[in-house]
Amino acid sequence: MKILVCICQVPDTVTKINLKNNDTAVEENGVTFVINPYDEWYALVRALELKETGLAQAVHLITVGRTVTEPIIRKALALGGDEAVRIDAESTDPYVVAHYIAAYAKTVGYDLVLCGKESIDYANGAVGPMVAELLDLDHIGFATSIVLDGNTATVKREIDSGEETDSCSLPLVISCQKGVAEARIPNMRGIMAARTKPLKIVVPAAVENLTSVSYYELPPAKAGVKIIGADEMDELVNLLHTVSKVI
Repeated sequence: MKILVCICQVPDTVTKINLKNNDTAVEENGVTFVINPYDEWYALVRALELKETGLAQAVHLITVGRTVTEPIIRKALALGGDEAVRIDAESTDPYVVAHYIAAYAKTVGYDLVLCGKESIDYANGAVGPMVAELLDLDHIGFATSIVLDGNTATVKREIDSGEETDSCSLPLVISCQKGVAEARIPNMRGIMAARTKPLKIVVPAAVENLTSVSYYELPPAKAGVKIIGADEMDELVNLLHTVSKVI
């Protein structure tokens, strides 16, 4: 069994974001980039667990991005990925990203495609389902558990009213979230091995963007905290009533 794990580069959540070009682009200088946590902590680690238990023979990585994304690819390889593919393009359009990934996946043929439920920058949650549609495969989203038995995957997923369990035949695309696996830290042996693991650069398939970013807007600054003394209960009650009406 071969598993393909989709990863993407996102700004670290503690990085301060600044805008440029009349708020139409993000200033990348000084920004720390990481692997999207949903891709790394859950999708990738679960794929590695499946390989370690003998249920998968190879774990391949794929990302869409320029040369600047290669450090996060090498980290994913250090965690245990066997080889990686970088689609040499950049896009904020999830359909284009999904099209690039699906076009490559068709040339190889994977039994299982894993990705995070969403990226923490755009939070669209669209690439996984689109990849499945373009590959004409079933898709299960918001997975919290993945168990393989032969050619069948049993997947627990979060839904609005609780949790459901689905059973589906491979090949399959699954979008993962918290619960699927526990985060790992690459060890020195993995870091050294990652330097020599294959990283293939692929020319993107031809496709036009369906969407584009008009502008970005930073969230409003957080308001200050108001301290209410123990002897000011009337003021506290008044504030609670006022805030509840605003909400």
